[in-house]
Amino acid sequence: MNVYLLQLVNGIGLGMLYFVLAVGLSIIFGLLRLVNFSHGTFFLLGAYGCFQLVSSGLDFWWTLLLGPLAVGVFAWLIEAFLFRKVYHLPHELHILITVGLALVLQEAVIMYWGPLGNNVAAPDLLQGVVMIGDFVYPKYRLFVIGVGAFMAVVLGLILEGTRLGAIVRAGSESAEMVSLLGLNIRSIFSMVFAVGAGTAALAGVLAAPIRGVDPFMGVEALGIAFVVVVVGGMGSFAGALVGGLLVGIVQCMMSTVWPQGANLMIYVAMALVLLLRPNGLLGRS
Repeated sequence: MNVYLLQLVNGIGLGMLYFVLAVGLSIIFGLLRLVNFSHGTFFLLGAYGCFQLVSSGLDFWWTLLLGPLAVGVFAWLIEAFLFRKVYHLPHELHILITVGLALVLQEAVIMYWGPLGNNVAAPDLLQGVVMIGDFVYPKYRLFVIGVGAFMAVVLGLILEGTRLGAIVRAGSESAEMVSLLGLNIRSIFSMVFAVGAGTAALAGVLAAPIRGVDPFMGVEALGIAFVVVVVGGMGSFAGALVGGLLVGIVQCMMSTVWPQGANLMIYVAMALVLLLRPNGLLGRS
């Protein structure tokens, strides 16, 4: 089997996971103009929620629903009682507040689950491999690709084909204009923030059987998420999809050619995009 074909499929799977992780960050910035450095923590909470529920005997399939839902409700409360009061402040204070929140939640995870990592087993249905001729690929990773594609279609239809999507897109251009139309902009902000956190938590649930869970995975996820949205364009849904796939494919391909520099190359790719298109591949000025 061609190793480059395998790495290409790996890159697509990783890119879909990165898309699910980063799309919420992109939408939150586009609408709320909040530089959210706590976004990786929602990924962390989703992964540990999956670990806790599976360890308690709950079927993995339920964690795909309950994990993102619980994190989304938690994020809705944070937005209502904390972030809503700081939107008008400079971005520097956004960074300070969200980094502080991320550190508090990370330490809470360490206090409850400990500083060491843990493994999460994939569901029995998705264990093993799929064989197509001489191509062999893990079932679970194919499942991740499918979930990522499903989320891309669903979110795309919502943003492009519904009244709510039109409001979100209009709000990303001018929140003041949306509020002048008589809409409850605060409720829309809260809902978008909760959905964005829920998608990050879903990415954490999906990643848990692949890489396990550890208290510092949120920091890694935050770096990847920002690379994806910078490459694709801040506030762009399509940019998050294109950026996620590009970053995932570059990382996996480079792991074959230059394993030591695979992670480095995603930041090189980001730098090249910023030099050629400072607003990202699909971002607005």
